[in-house]
Amino acid sequence: ELLEPWIDLKYPGIVLFLIGISGNFYHHFLLSKLRTKGSKDYKVPKRGLFELVICPHYLFEILGFLGISLISQTLYSFSTTLGTALYLMGRSYAAKRWYISKFEDFPKEVNALIPYVF
Repeated sequence: ELLEPWIDLKYPGIVLFLIGISGNFYHHFLLSKLRTKGSKDYKVPKRGLFELVICPHYLFEILGFLGISLISQTLYSFSTTLGTALYLMGRSYAAKRWYISKFEDFPKEVNALIPYVF
């Protein structure tokens, strides 16, 4: 039998989930508009949170998972969120290193995942 949580985080979780999926969709939309049809060249994204971080879509994906964790409040959901966050942190760090190696004028002050932090 599962005990009821001490604090009901369902509604903050729903809000965080909606922010997460909306931000993820928006930044994927921006990425989809970078290349013209048939183009194979890479471009640096400029709009949205791309000015501050390499992978804002990863950040919003993590926020979506965190929202699910707050809604369900189970060890399984928190473990999944933690694993996803650690994986995407590694991927965003690798993406930052790739951008720096690929583009000479890439701004090094842009963080990997969390604005002004990481």
